Amino acid sequence: MTPTAPPSAEPAALREDPLRFGVGARVTVAVMSDRYAEVILGALGDLDASGLVVETGDVSTYVGGPEDALLRWVTDLAAAVAETGEHASVSVHLSRGCPGEARCSAPGGAGPRPVAPPAGRRTGRFAAAEWALYPLADIAVGDHAPDHMRDIEAAIDLARGNGTFQGSSHFVTRLTGDLGDVLATAFAGWTMVGRTVQHVTSHLTVSVNSPSHARVDA
Repeated sequence: MTPTAPPSAEPAALREDPLRFGVGARVTVAVMSDRYAEVILGALGDLDASGLVVETGDVSTYVGGPEDALLRWVTDLAAAVAETGEHASVSVHLSRGCPGEARCSAPGGAGPRPVAPPAGRRTGRFAAAEWALYPLADIAVGDHAPDHMRDIEAAIDLARGNGTFQGSSHFVTRLTGDLGDVLATAFAGWTMVGRTVQHVTSHLTVSVNSPSHARVDA
């Protein structure tokens, strides 16, 4: 028998506050150039962090806040790096609804946070990416039983539908296209699964300006 979610003392308040619900990302930029510090610091210095908590460390940068602001910030960062012309990768780890997350006060069973997939923006820069999505569901929500492959396949179908899906590989789905479209696809899959699953994580590694890419005007 599938366990059901226990009631939360204040589920609506938890779901409505993205920081209390643990909505955020960890982002790491690697630049294949001796200009790496200049490129990274220049990109970070020009970003609009409105509505977000941003904490930069020596390994990665934590960004917490609403999904649409997160996508805006990550897209602006990746686009700024891509505009330098340097070969770089941007690694993004998304999470939402983790009961044990440092800033999150949502207990297990607080319920999913249903939001519309945030709208992305096209950047005019080509990107290739490897994407993985993890619906960490172990309880039923209403009549919606946990089924992680159902949710992953629905997100992959979304990528097929918007043209960013290129194929499946070991442990990842390969996405290509305009940098903004690739990022928006990953965010859309993450939020789409989050409509019925409380704790959802996703990993995305994006490559820009790689010498192995055909010069595509996405």
